[in-house]
Amino acid sequence: MTMITDTNALKTVCARLAKAPYITVDTEFLRETTFWPKLCVVQLADAEGPEVVDALAPGIDLTPLFELMDDRNVLKVFHSGRQDIEIFHHLSGKVPHPVFDTQVAAMVLGFGDSISYDQLVARTTGGVIDKSSRFTDWSRRPLSDEQVTYAIADVTHLRDVYEKLAADLDKRGRADWVSEEMEVLTSPATYEAHPDDAWRRFASRLRKPRDLAVMIEVAAWREREAQGRDVPRSRVLKDDAIVEVATRAPRDVAALGSLRAFPRGYERSKAGQEILEAVERGLKRDPADLPALEAQRGNGGNPATVELLKVLLRMIAEKHAVAAKVLANTEDLERISADDDADVPALSGWRRELFGEQALKLKAGTLALGIERGRVVALEREPGEDGPLPAPKPRRSRGRRGGGGGNGGEQATQEI
Repeated sequence: MTMITDTNALKTVCARLAKAPYITVDTEFLRETTFWPKLCVVQLADAEGPEVVDALAPGIDLTPLFELMDDRNVLKVFHSGRQDIEIFHHLSGKVPHPVFDTQVAAMVLGFGDSISYDQLVARTTGGVIDKSSRFTDWSRRPLSDEQVTYAIADVTHLRDVYEKLAADLDKRGRADWVSEEMEVLTSPATYEAHPDDAWRRFASRLRKPRDLAVMIEVAAWREREAQGRDVPRSRVLKDDAIVEVATRAPRDVAALGSLRAFPRGYERSKAGQEILEAVERGLKRDPADLPALEAQRGNGGNPATVELLKVLLRMIAEKHAVAAKVLANTEDLERISADDDADVPALSGWRRELFGEQALKLKAGTLALGIERGRVVALEREPGEDGPLPAPKPRRSRGRRGGGGGNGGEQATQEI
C-alpha cells in the first residue's frame, strides 16, 4: 500500500473521508525523548478502505487532516484514544469531535476495566492482531511492509469492533452512557498541561503545608522547563529530586548540593539557581491559600463503610455487566463515605441511577448487604424503620414474591 506523503494527496483522501458517517483513527508516535508526543504515522479508514499518512514526510501540511478531525459531521472512532486525541490537540489547538472510544464502550458493556485492543478484537470479531511491530521505531524511514500492514490492521479491525459495540449499546440502552464519557474525552481542559497543577503528580508524597507550598513552585518550574525545551520531565530533574527539594526546602547552594537525589554539580548551574528561587517563592506562600492535601486528610472516609461500598460496587457491576472501574474508584468511594454530596461521577448521571443512589442508601442504613444462595444481595427496608435489619431469609421458590404489606421489620431482597 502507498503511504500518503504530500499535501495534495492528503487533501483528496480527507475530502473522501469527510463524506463517511464515521472513520476509524489511530496514530503511531514516539515520546521517549520529548515532552510532547512526536507524531509519526496516522491511520484512517472508512467503509471503502484504509489510508496511511506519513506525518513526517518532508513538506507535508497536515491541515486537511486536522480539519477532518474537527468535522462535526464525521464520527471519529478510537481505541483508548486519549493520547491520540492529545496529539491532535497539541498540533492543531483543537480536540477531535465527535468521538467514540471503543475501550470506554467495552467497559460500559462489561468487557473489563481496561481491555486491550487485541483482546477486544478477538472477543468481538474473532480476529487476530499481529503484535510483531508494536514496539518499533516509527520515526525511521522507509517503513517496512510489516510496519504498514500492522498500522492498517489497527483501523480495519476497529471498524468491525465499533459496529458491534455500537449495536450492543443501542440494544441495551447504554449509548447515552458512552456519550457522557465522550464529553470528558473531547473537553480541551482534559489535555491542557498547566504547570501550576504539576504538583498533583506528587500529592500522595506530601505531608506538610510547607512541603506543598514548595512543591507547587518547584514542580511548576520543572514543567515549564520540560515543555519549553520539549524534553521529558526526568531530563530536567528526576521525580525523587523534586520530592526531596520540596520536603527539605534548601535555601542556598550548599544545602541544595547536599541533597542525596540531586545531581552532583547541578546546584551551581543556572537551573540550580532557578530552583532555589522557586523554593523561596514557595516559602513565601500563604498557607491559608494552599489547596487541600487530599492524601493527608484521607478524604475523611470511614474504612468500614468504604469496604461495604466496595462490595456493593462489585455486586452492581456484576449484575449489570459493566466494569466496576467505570462506575467508581476507591477515591470516589472514600469521598462518598465522607459526604453524601461528594463531587464525584458516581453521584451524577447514569452512574448515580445505577450505583450512587444505592450507595447512599447503604450509608443511611436503609440498604444492607446479605448472602442469599451463596451470592451477595441487597436488603432494603422502609426509611425511618427502627432496629437492625434481620438476617435475610432464603426464598422458597423463584416464582414467589416478597413484600406486599408485610409486617414491620420485614425486608425484601432488592433487584439492583
